[in-house]
Amino acid sequence: MPLKDYRKKRDFRRTPEPAGGEGAAAAPRGPAGLYVIQKHHAGHLHYDLRLEAGGVLKSWAVPKGPSLDPAEKRLAVEVEDHPLDYASFEGTIPAGEYGAGTVIVWDRGTYRPQGDASLEAMLEKGAVKIEIAGEKLRGGFALVRTRFGGKKTNWLLIKEKDAAARPGSDVTAEAPRSVLSGRDVDEIGDRRQEGR
Repeated sequence: MPLKDYRKKRDFRRTPEPAGGEGAAAAPRGPAGLYVIQKHHAGHLHYDLRLEAGGVLKSWAVPKGPSLDPAEKRLAVEVEDHPLDYASFEGTIPAGEYGAGTVIVWDRGTYRPQGDASLEAMLEKGAVKIEIAGEKLRGGFALVRTRFGGKKTNWLLIKEKDAAARPGSDVTAEAPRSVLSGRDVDEIGDRRQEGR
């Protein structure tokens, strides 16, 4: 049951997050997979990178957010798989619930693995190379597993040197709003519900 960890952490009577019913799927995209980054203001502001594979969204929390600067290596902490319908989730997770805070869809689009290997095979090896076609992020990116992880697996998210690279830029500050609603995290929901 691939979403067991996801469901175990959440009370769907309280949280507006999707439970991810069996067989829930997004529209077919051919050989490309679904890609999304959600901006999540929980205990600390961070970004959640999600890539479709095996009927779920493989997920990483990226504390500083993605970068288009190849010199920036961003920590990406692997977290539990999420259901495909989570890719369009925006809203406020109530105080007391896992991940309490506000979520927006910061970027979305598709991705393709570079080369012949599937995403699952690259994840197994600890070296992922993908081509992203998002509304904010484009071009080649690498995810590289580190040797230091403790209970969770740590990776580095790195922009490749290509035509979409922008050395010295800060794409999260330049484009802070949702690609779905046009709002930022502070404009969604009642911030008082989050206990802040």
